[in-house]
Amino acid sequence: MIPAHIYHDEEIFRLERERLFGRAWVFVAHESEVPVPGDYVVRRVLADSFIIARGEDGQVRALFNMCLHRGMQVCRAELGNASHFRCPYHGWSYRNDGRLAGLPFHRDAYGGEAGFPRKGQALLPAPSLASHNGLIFISLDPDAPPLRDYLGDFTFYLDYYTKQSAGGIELRGPQRWRIKANWKIGAENFAGDMYHTPHTHTSVVEIGLFREPKAEKRKDGCTYWAGNGGGTTYKLPPGTLEERLRYVGYPDVMIERMKRGWSREQLDVVGRDGFMISAASVFPNLSLVHNWPRVEDSEDVLPFISIRTWQPVGPDETEVLSWFAVDAEAPEEFKALSYKAYLMCFGSTGMFEQDDVENWVSLTSTAAGTMARRLLLNSRMGLLGDGTPVTPALGPDRFAGPGEAHVGYGEYNQRQLLARWADYLEGAGR
Repeated sequence: MIPAHIYHDEEIFRLERERLFGRAWVFVAHESEVPVPGDYVVRRVLADSFIIARGEDGQVRALFNMCLHRGMQVCRAELGNASHFRCPYHGWSYRNDGRLAGLPFHRDAYGGEAGFPRKGQALLPAPSLASHNGLIFISLDPDAPPLRDYLGDFTFYLDYYTKQSAGGIELRGPQRWRIKANWKIGAENFAGDMYHTPHTHTSVVEIGLFREPKAEKRKDGCTYWAGNGGGTTYKLPPGTLEERLRYVGYPDVMIERMKRGWSREQLDVVGRDGFMISAASVFPNLSLVHNWPRVEDSEDVLPFISIRTWQPVGPDETEVLSWFAVDAEAPEEFKALSYKAYLMCFGSTGMFEQDDVENWVSLTSTAAGTMARRLLLNSRMGLLGDGTPVTPALGPDRFAGPGEAHVGYGEYNQRQLLARWADYLEGAGR
């Protein structure tokens, strides 16, 4: 049972800022966004701005975007290519690896090196930085556990989104917009809410955007939670691995690369068990989408992948950063049509996006009142009165992936995500 006010509470948000986002691993960029030396993007972890830059040595760094002199933001552009960054306030300059390169009137103002030695001076690096399949994460905790340990078995599922070939993925974006909703709602929704689809998204199905004629077909799929993330799947019609991948729109040239790049167990989830990954979330605020709507005037479907973060602005406001992702080795025609599919469904004006946000804004505003502090929301879907699951977890003979998977509607994943959230706020999370 969930206290309703957690979705709009100033004190809760203060704890999230300090104890959760001050310690957890947070996705900030993908290596394809900074492919060559000098490339950079500027990203935030709440109020902390970082320059994600590839140095002349080819290494990717995350540099705190604050001048060592009087604290001005060193880089105010969102992206670009530069060998140096120059602070606009007093002109201090830094190499793209963060080292201080020069400052005006060094001798007159500081007495030269005797008064202020430049050697060893550099922009503050993020306390922890690591990547997985090109996804770049930072943590504000210098003692954060290794990223691979933090992600745990969810890396098995990340490969479906980020490793369809040896070339990995490339990103386009991000699109960026703000919604008057609490950040946790989107993360929960993408983690495992198949229950809202027949109601919130009925119109999208009824206009024929998908092959499946009824939105309630989602209950035939399963939810899974593994490591530090979880998601949903669709149940595919009978067929071979190749037939099932063609069913969601992948051309044979991409299917052959998937067969070479994915493990036997990863292939079995699709080919043997008949489940295709859909939406998912990695704690705390990274979500992924995989879907396959019809595009153009055709009966054919085209799959797309999207990556997004729910960036908290306040207890009642979230900035959404949404990227289109695609296999770097995919045919150019596929990339173009897949991008159209993404914009139609989950771009800033996408049909699914508009449906979802209306619910989330209403929930957030209602959670701000006095009565919400008296209400416990029912998050027990999938549990019997004694706490046992309504449907037992799938065994390895029916689901080859790691973690725990259940067919049908349930809030297993939302409970897992909120349990981790509570651990961090109580100071025990890691």
